[in-house]
Amino acid sequence: MAEADQPQLYLVTPPEFDLSSFPDKLSSVLDAAEIACMRLSLATRDEDRLLRAADVVREVAHRYDIALVIDTHVVLAQRLGLDGVHLTDGSRSVRAARKDLGPDAIVGAFCGSSRHDGMVAGEAGADYVAFGPLSGEALGDGTLADFEMFEWWSQMIEVPVVAEGGLTPELVAKLAPVTDFLSIGEEIWNTEDPAASLKSLISAML
Repeated sequence: MAEADQPQLYLVTPPEFDLSSFPDKLSSVLDAAEIACMRLSLATRDEDRLLRAADVVREVAHRYDIALVIDTHVVLAQRLGLDGVHLTDGSRSVRAARKDLGPDAIVGAFCGSSRHDGMVAGEAGADYVAFGPLSGEALGDGTLADFEMFEWWSQMIEVPVVAEGGLTPELVAKLAPVTDFLSIGEEIWNTEDPAASLKSLISAML
């Protein structure tokens, strides 16, 4: 029965990609493993670029029957008919996003390494809370999210938790028992064969 406790996979797009070649690359990754949710996470703020990228990714996501959310842009999530939004400012925008998008949309919140912020986001209506990064260059105040926080959260809080940022096979193996989702993005897109890299990260759970 251990398999039932394994975290689901949450796939994040690269911050920049070629609109013509990315759908095939994305499809090969989706063929390699079962993905629970996808997130469009582009570095650009150019609305036209975001709209075109969303159209391309949504088409693939729907073909595989995978929910698609977008970073930050509540208005674009509504306009494009996406499944929800991933907020990057902790708990601050959760309540407003939930009000705008309605009860059925996915509203997720990235809360860095702040347990308190995560709890506030959950109380405000977040469907999941993401903590990270787990290794590498820490963002913001330089703090990494540690194993103990995920362990505590999984025991005490019902809101699903996502481990995000700098996942390695060792961290995947360690965090698998105490997280609901593993957010995987640059870990695979920066490699020669993203599908193979994804499989190798998944195998660390077994």
